[in-house]
Amino acid sequence: MIKWCEVLKRFPEANFLQSPEYGKMNELMGEKVACEDFGGKGWAQMIVRDAKRGRYLEIPCGPLIDWDDAELAREVFQRITEVAKREKCVFVRVRPQLLANKENLQKMADLGLKKSPMHLAAEHTVMIDLSLTEEELLAKMRRQTRYEVRRADKLGIMVEKSNSEEIFREFHAVQAETAQRQGFIPPSLKTLLAEREAFGAAAEIYVAKTGVEESDNAAKEAPSETPTNKAKKPVAYGLIIKNGREGDYYEAASTELNRKLPGAYALLWRVMRDLKTEGYERFNLWGIAPAGQTEHRYAGVTTFKTGFGGEVVEYVPAHDLVISKVGYLKDLVVEKARKKRRHL
Repeated sequence: MIKWCEVLKRFPEANFLQSPEYGKMNELMGEKVACEDFGGKGWAQMIVRDAKRGRYLEIPCGPLIDWDDAELAREVFQRITEVAKREKCVFVRVRPQLLANKENLQKMADLGLKKSPMHLAAEHTVMIDLSLTEEELLAKMRRQTRYEVRRADKLGIMVEKSNSEEIFREFHAVQAETAQRQGFIPPSLKTLLAEREAFGAAAEIYVAKTGVEESDNAAKEAPSETPTNKAKKPVAYGLIIKNGREGDYYEAASTELNRKLPGAYALLWRVMRDLKTEGYERFNLWGIAPAGQTEHRYAGVTTFKTGFGGEVVEYVPAHDLVISKVGYLKDLVVEKARKKRRHL
């Protein structure tokens, strides 16, 4: 942990995917994790992924290095290549914390990396600056978003948070229903419980609830008066993971009530204020569709997330370093088909 604290000082852009806690979570899931500390000049946490199509080495949101130092970058990737060969990996997949521009894409090419057929770790996202006052945060929101935040308050929607195993199990059940409605693949209960164990209090489930009583009209109309606390019902859920200078809206779920009630708006506004109070500098809303891709799987949540007024950030996309050409060609066939099927 001491090393990680030093890494965070040197690389403030780092997030939880390069943290020791994320490494522990993967080990709890039975994955092998390797870390390289490049003499204080950089850091790479690598996860060995045993996929049916071939074993590969994954470095999400890393490696953390000075990318302007070309010689260092070559040394780092030489070490990474050695690890990949030792672990008998077909390829290495990286998605560094580098903004997508011509210069940074050229750095990838200079290292012999090629663009991956699949995305990795929220390549397009919305980042909210928590150094702003609450009034400034509200002012930056889209008008409709600000309206929904205030409507949630008028309706008496309450937001609670917990780190209990019970709430993680509840979240898993609701997210499974959400995934069925919206057509995505949710994490397993084992994964969620491993995240809870590894991150401890830094992983919390927020739940927006309303006092609307269950009736035929509950899912059709928003209540016309402030609900009571007697029969609070869950509307929206969010798994928030905190590490370094950042809080992340990592997973979400909702009930049918969220179609008419502004539960998700109330939830994110509460998270923003909590993170600000706790001293975090930014809130990463974790994953939106690339510009102009209306058929993308994340297109629906993009309007919602961008409404909170943060900065749209595009990172260099995932790149692959090929170790075995034959094995990699097999992987390409599978992943390109999967990308098309999942609307990514």
